[in-house]
Amino acid sequence: MPDRINRAIELLVQDQAIYYAGAHTGAVLTRAQGQADARSWADYLNVGMEHGAFDMAGLAEYMAGLVEGGPTRSGHRTPAVIVEAPINGTDEANVRHNAWQFRQILGRGAHGILLCQAEAADAVRAFVESCRYPHQGAGVDPDLPSPRARLDGARGRPAPGRLGTGTRGRGSEPSAAPIWGIDEQEYFRRCDPWPLNPEGELLLGVKIESPEGVANCEAICAVPGLGFAEIGPGDLGLSLGYTT
Repeated sequence: MPDRINRAIELLVQDQAIYYAGAHTGAVLTRAQGQADARSWADYLNVGMEHGAFDMAGLAEYMAGLVEGGPTRSGHRTPAVIVEAPINGTDEANVRHNAWQFRQILGRGAHGILLCQAEAADAVRAFVESCRYPHQGAGVDPDLPSPRARLDGARGRPAPGRLGTGTRGRGSEPSAAPIWGIDEQEYFRRCDPWPLNPEGELLLGVKIESPEGVANCEAICAVPGLGFAEIGPGDLGLSLGYTT
């Protein structure tokens, strides 16, 4: 039996490279497509909603199809699924006001989220906090005002390498836990970002694809809770004046 729910994390723990498949736009999100993709060679499946449709009903059907078509060749219940969210990680307020999208994606049973256009550490910190339940305490600064209070102007920033309390609410665990093949209490425990939580099965990433993101990449990548970062050559090229 596999050691983890999330195949991508399992390989990263072993210091192995991971490879993905999936369209950045025009993804086919049906139950039948999920059944077919369950036998994918890829370590994780990318679902592109930055430019593709924000289709939560389709994502729910797709995830159900992955379960029905499984297990994977590696013995996992499903391939790991990471969704590109249609939120720009340009600033903290923008991320917090659109955090409902993270809740919707995670509620369908996705194993991770990719934040595009990451440009500021505060925006990425808001992303991680929005994907965490408030009972998870790893990496949390106990002296920090709540994320909601900070957005309202309360003073305070996390100490280096720390986070504010998570803001994901309960309510989606009945739909997400069955996709992972665990009960709701186990989902509460395990749906937390790796490697911040060594037992976490949630893989959060950022895409650096602007001059601002490149300039701030060290601070961005130092935010606790991130599992990976990648370059976005297409948008970075556009920002530098190139269309080919």
